[in-house]
Amino acid sequence: MIEIRDLSKNYGTKEALAGVNLSLPQGEIVGLFGENGAGKTTLQKSVLGLLRHKGTVTLDGEPITYRNIARLSFATCEHSFFLNLTPKAHKEFYQMHFTTFRTKRFAALMNFFELPMTRPLKKFSIGQQNQFEVIMALSQGADYILMDEPFSGNDVFNREDFYKVLLGILEPTETILLSTHLVEEVQHFISRAVLLHQGHIAGDMLVSDLEDQGKDLMTFVKETYQYRNDRIIKVLSTLAQDEEGGIK
Repeated sequence: MIEIRDLSKNYGTKEALAGVNLSLPQGEIVGLFGENGAGKTTLQKSVLGLLRHKGTVTLDGEPITYRNIARLSFATCEHSFFLNLTPKAHKEFYQMHFTTFRTKRFAALMNFFELPMTRPLKKFSIGQQNQFEVIMALSQGADYILMDEPFSGNDVFNREDFYKVLLGILEPTETILLSTHLVEEVQHFISRAVLLHQGHIAGDMLVSDLEDQGKDLMTFVKETYQYRNDRIIKVLSTLAQDEEGGIK
């Protein structure tokens, strides 16, 4: 289990995370939601040790160091691969460094996305590069797979089919922490929703509990963030009044 306790992070005077407490057991698919700037990327990078922060992050009671970091993988929209290398070269590199590398899963996902094995990644489209980033994170053999907006540049059909494939290939002990804005798209894929707001945990709910309450994920998100349905009407009404008054 990953345990996050009193995690705080500042960028200068800006508070990105403020005393976050969160537990991530093995075997969950967790959606991490929040508005732009809520702290989603900062949280994931802090867990991975990529950012200095206050508070603690432990994996099965131990600090995350070079000794156990291989149990975590990261699919980032910023990309972590080598642009001049081919997928084939990446596979060989990972096989050398990760004894748990899932060769069959790598091959199956490459086939699913129809990506070429011998073309340098710098010649891939952005959507293809994002697909490959996800493939490597899922194939590393990690227990905890963190994903930060991994599906940018992919069409809705590719994303929908991928969710189905992912549910079919995950082992019971694998955990996904998926940061995304595509709330409605992933609500039938995730098992738990964690909501961040201005660096704080604003909500944490099992999807099954929401269903028992007769709510869907989008309703939970809107209620948690106190979404105002009238704000669109107000701005349109203001614009209409300005036009009637001759204001441009």
